[in-house]
Amino acid sequence: MHDFSPLYSPFAQTFLVTLLPFLAIIVVWTIVIKGFALWHAARNSQKGWFIAMLIVNSLGILEVVYLIWFRNPSSRSPSSAVSSSPPESK
Repeated sequence: MHDFSPLYSPFAQTFLVTLLPFLAIIVVWTIVIKGFALWHAARNSQKGWFIAMLIVNSLGILEVVYLIWFRNPSSRSPSSAVSSSPPESK
């Protein structure tokens, strides 16, 4: 009788070598987009979004949805960070 292993596959070596670069890209993408979205949620005091994005791993989909539609409008453009007071004239 032949030894049978559920982990044996004739395609395992080739499949792993092919899949590894894609897996690395997905991991880097998820870490970057999650960090960016969590930073914005914490900065805007949005605890619900922060906790949801921290717990749910959706490969960046939830984070992108938050960044596009639910982020505070004041943090969307770099011009909003500039002081809104009028310039002083001499």
